[in-house]
This record gives sequence, structure tokens and C-alpha cells, in this order.
Amino acid sequence: MRIRDFLEIDFPMLFASLILTVFGILFIYSSGVTSSGVVVSSEYSRQIIWAVAGLIIILVVSLLNYKRVYDFTLYLYAGVFLLLVYTCVFGRMVSGSRSWIGMGRWMGIGNFTIQPSEFAKITTILFLARYLDSTKHSRNGILRFALASAIVVAPMLVIMIQPDLGTALVFIPILLVMTFIGGIETRYVFFLGGCVVFTSLMTLLPLWQQIILRGEYPALMILMNFRFILVGVIVFSLIGGISYIGYTRYKKRYFYWICYFAVMMVLSLITSFLAHKVLREYQMMRLIVFLDPNVDPRGSGWHIIQSMTAIGSGGFSGKGFLQGTQSHYRFLPTQSTDFIFSIYTEEWGFIGGLIVIALFLLICLRLIRLMRTTSDTFGAYIAAGLAAMYAFHFLVNTGMAMGIMPITGIPLLFMSYGGSALISAMTGIGLAMSIHVRRFDR
Repeated sequence: MRIRDFLEIDFPMLFASLILTVFGILFIYSSGVTSSGVVVSSEYSRQIIWAVAGLIIILVVSLLNYKRVYDFTLYLYAGVFLLLVYTCVFGRMVSGSRSWIGMGRWMGIGNFTIQPSEFAKITTILFLARYLDSTKHSRNGILRFALASAIVVAPMLVIMIQPDLGTALVFIPILLVMTFIGGIETRYVFFLGGCVVFTSLMTLLPLWQQIILRGEYPALMILMNFRFILVGVIVFSLIGGISYIGYTRYKKRYFYWICYFAVMMVLSLITSFLAHKVLREYQMMRLIVFLDPNVDPRGSGWHIIQSMTAIGSGGFSGKGFLQGTQSHYRFLPTQSTDFIFSIYTEEWGFIGGLIVIALFLLICLRLIRLMRTTSDTFGAYIAAGLAAMYAFHFLVNTGMAMGIMPITGIPLLFMSYGGSALISAMTGIGLAMSIHVRRFDR
């Protein structure tokens, strides 16, 4: 990279990511301090090492021409996918999820692990961007959308098997945003979005009436009945088949839309039924307690209750750094990872929360601007995927900390403790830097 190119780096985005990383280190340190002022965790020191490594990665990746990775995206994608499969079988079990690979024994550096699913998000964005770019002139929209979905769903399913529901969910907005920006017809994108919405409703409604309403309503309970699901699938399949024949024969648009919604209902019924069978009890409770944490105040609802208490007690300007009570008295579980935002807002208050919101908004807006200004569609698609990833992580993590989103175990990128998530997030910033420097190249 020439000196002139270095001056072209998107410094606002770079500084925003670095400030968030510094905030993360400060409050990871705070999370390890007890009420008596004793430091009981060295997580912050490891986070500093990962942050320095991440900064080096940003600079190295920004020096490289991102277009040179175009021909290698398939190999990167396949390599990480195989690593995901390996993790499912031989990975280390942590908190009920086999999502980590122990690398310390191989590298001679002690207890060191990596989480391949964090890097799978980056490789999936790269490979999907290449596919959308190489097929941008295709006239077969439905095939293009189906193959794009397969690229994303493959690693997503493996991650769900681990099981890591939170990380798997991140792939959905990546697919929706990138296919929309990639020029795939809106009806296909809305089809997938509709399937996600209906599947979520059919999965949660029976649990809602069982756990919160504490009653059994036949209209909702049948959504968990295999016979009803089978009959529903058959009926909607027949409706879809007949309407498809009507559309091909008479070319009436209403036949098309009947088939469209019938297929959506078939997929939603099947997926929701499988969700009830695959999801574990604690995952089900995490999905439902955000509606009413008091249904299990000392179990699944404990996290949300303590998190909301911490955020609320911070007030307008916070209690001051290292002055929080929920974290220092160890009331808040996983406080250095999933609920780092709760500690942050307890000690720095509403004003501190606004600063974090502004920094994430700045990163996403810069990525959107980059997506619109770059002359290379491959780079634009990468920027779109990164924007979706950062935005979804922020919205879900802060949402679950405030009790308005289910607890899914999604970290707050740049701030939550964890080397894999931090390195992955900074690799994304490095890619954005590389695209920004070369945004006018032909």
C-alpha cells in the first residue's frame, strides 16, 4: 500500500471499532473485580492481547487487495465448513455447546481455544458475495436465490447441531440483506423472511400459552401435534400444487400468490415442528422468558431480571467506573460476555449507552456508504453482509440485555470477552478498509 492509499483508510470506522474495543477491555476488567476490590479474573489481559492481534489483522488485511481473495473464497468457505463439522464431533463442550476447538495443546500455549463459527460468518459473506457477483446477470432468479440460501444454510445447520442457536441466527440477516442488495427479486427475499416469522410464531405460541398463560388451548397445542402438522403439510401442499397448475395453465396472478403462501406455510409448519424436537429445554425457556421473566425468576429469567436491574440502576450518567453493584456482587451471570452492555450502562449510564449506540451506528452507516460508492459489486456485497452482521449482533445483544429480545448468547462485537469474536469482527473491519481504499478502482 502506498502512503496515499493509507490516507484513504476509513478512519471514522477504524476509530469507532477501536474505541468500542477499549470500552470492552475496561468493562471486562470491571466484571472481574469483586465488591471488595479484588481482581479475580485475568480475562482483560487476554482481551488486550487479542485486541492488539486484531489491530494488526486490520492493518494487514487493509494492505491486501480484497479482490485477490475472489478466487479463493470457495476454499476458505469449505475449509471453515469442515472445521465446523470437526468441532461438532471433537470440539470442546462449554456451557452445553460443542462450539470450541482446543488449540493450546497443539500450539504449546496452554488453555487456548477458538470458535470456528465466528469465522464462518466472514467466510460465508465472502463466498456468498462471490456467488452473487458471478451470477448478477442470471435470469433464473429462483435458482439464484435457492443456491444463495444453500450457501448460508449449510454452515448454519452445522452450527445449530453444536448447538449454538444464537450464532446460527446471525446468518439469516446476512442472507436477507445480501440477496436483497444482490438484485434478487424482492418476493424471494420476503418469502424467506415470511418463513422465519411464521416459524418463530408457530414455535413460540404453544410455549407461551403453556408457560405464561398456564393453560392449554387446542388452537395452539395442535401446533405441537405430529398428526396436525402432517395434515397441515398435506393440505397446504395440495393447495400449492393445484394453484401452481392453475397458474401455469391460466396465467392468473392470484394462483401464483396462493401457491406462494401455501409453500411458505408448508415450510413453516415443518420447521417449527422440528424446532420443538431439536431445541433443548433451556433454549426454549430462553426464547420465552423475555415475554415474562418472572415465570422462572431464579432460572432462565434470572439473567434478564438482573440485567434490567443493572441497566436501570445506572440512571442518566451511571454509578461510575468500578462502582457497579450487580457485577461486583456477582449477581449477573456471564457478565463479561453476553451481558457486558449491562455492566457498561450500570457504570456509565444512559449517556454511555448512547455513545455505544452512536459508534455502532457510525460503523453501519460507513458500511452502507461504502456499499453505495464502491464501483465493484463484489466489494459492495461484502460491505452489505458486514453491515448486516454488525447490526444484528448489536440489536440482539443490547435487546436481550434490556429484556426486549430473547437470550440467544450473541456477543456484543468488539466489547464482549472472547478472542474468536473479536478477531472475526476486526477481520471484517480490515476487509471494509481494503474495499474503501480501492472503492474507485476498475
